[in-house]
Amino acid sequence: MTTAAKPNLDHPVFAVLKQAMPGKTFRATEFRGCSTLIVEPADLHGVLAFLRDDPRCAFNFLSDVVGIDYLGYPTKQIGRFAVVYVLRSFGRDDLFFVKTYLDPSLPTDGIAEDPALYLDSATDLWPGAEWMEREVFDMFGIRFRNHPDLRRILTWESYPAHPLRKDYPLRGRGERELYKIVDRTSS
Repeated sequence: MTTAAKPNLDHPVFAVLKQAMPGKTFRATEFRGCSTLIVEPADLHGVLAFLRDDPRCAFNFLSDVVGIDYLGYPTKQIGRFAVVYVLRSFGRDDLFFVKTYLDPSLPTDGIAEDPALYLDSATDLWPGAEWMEREVFDMFGIRFRNHPDLRRILTWESYPAHPLRKDYPLRGRGERELYKIVDRTSS
């Protein structure tokens, strides 16, 4: 028998953060028993450091970093792009999400470096964030300040766009047509 997850907006981490950082603006959501803290982009690194270092939180493992493009989403969001950090506390067997929103200041149909799509890297907190942040950069064009090796990880260095942006054409921009077909006899 399964029971429905009850709302967890009273997650103890929310109260700890509110008490420790009274001047910061936070939002909290809960969906299917998973708690998400929504922070301002400028506050993200400080909040992540606090969640890792404070013994009341002790989120000692960064499980994932994901990007989301909300272009065309049916409900209004705070920004077009979101970056979500998935944290785990092994001591409490607790999963916690930290999300921040970014809104582009330039058209997103190309490769232009947008100053509004920057976040501070979490690689100094969790070295394992390096590859995850590189993937978010490669697929969405969100750049991470102080990242030790921010370069593409899934596409080649001169790739003309960021393919998981929703304004990227479904059939691509001719990338496949540029390469010679290699078959068994020519390899």
